This record gives sequence, C-alpha cells and structure tokens, in this order.
Amino acid sequence: MARSKLELIITADDKASGPLGAIGRALGGVGTIAKGALIGGIGLAAGAIGGLSAVLVSSTKDAMAAEEVQAQLAAVIKSTGGAAGVTAKAANKYADSLSKVTRFDDEAILSGENLLLTFTNIGKDVFPQATETMLDMSQALGQDLKTSALQLGKALNDPIRGMTALRRVGVSF
Repeated sequence: MARSKLELIITADDKASGPLGAIGRALGGVGTIAKGALIGGIGLAAGAIGGLSAVLVSSTKDAMAAEEVQAQLAAVIKSTGGAAGVTAKAANKYADSLSKVTRFDDEAILSGENLLLTFTNIGKDVFPQATETMLDMSQALGQDLKTSALQLGKALNDPIRGMTALRRVGVSF
C-alpha cells in the first residue's frame, strides 16, 4: 500500500515591527496595540492553515482506509470464489444502509462483512442476518466487530461447536 505524506511549511516575515514600533513611539500605546493586532492576525492565519492541513491529513487517511477495505473485499471474494454469492456492490450497499441506523460506520461494517465472507458456509440468504447479528453482538457485548464476526462466522461454519463457543461469551439461542 502506498503511503502519502503531507508537509506544510509556514514562514512569515515580521516587516511590521519596525514601522509600527516607530509609530508606537510617536503615538504612545496606540502603535503597540496596532502591532499586537497585526501579529495576532498572522497567528490566526497560521492557525487556520494548520487546521486546514489537519483536515487534509485526516481526509487522506480516511481515503486510504476506505481503499484498503475495498481491496480486502475484492480479495475475499476472489479467494473464496464468491462462495457466499455476495457481490462487492451488494456488500457496500448493505454496509452503507446499516451505518445509517447503527453506531458503526460503513468501513467498520464492511470490514466485519469481509470477515464473515471468509466463512464459505455463509450464503447470500444468511449473509444479511449474519451481518446484523454481528452488529448486535458487538453492541450488546461491548466488543469490536472483528471479534463478533469471527465468533459468529465460526458458529455458522460449524454450528455444533460454534453454538457452544457463543454460549460461553453470553449469546443464548
């Protein structure tokens, strides 16, 4: 995966101190106030530019994370030969719709879906229910989606052993 680095260098020349200092000496405290206002304005501009760079860095990281999750989805579908019968478009659409009604964002949901899709006994008819159950388990048990997806995937892949394992963590049937 390619890494991006954003550097922002801000430099400022103080060309106002000399003239404002002379004015300040001539007018008393008024020049000092004017000088402070100009320097404060430069500080505000630097702060705004710093804030903008933080937004750009955050947006770049978010885009890279989304790209990574999409690559994982494609790899899972390819490696399982599409055994679940779920397309990337369908998985994305479902994750997006669930993100609007749960506390989990679409990328986190899609990461969990990626794990569920590695269990080849989970077909397209069960996949939506498994995804919702994964979200419910994470919410109720206070655990991350990865843990819930693995527990649920194992249970659905091998129901006898899996149900026992889920009972141990507090899921009852």
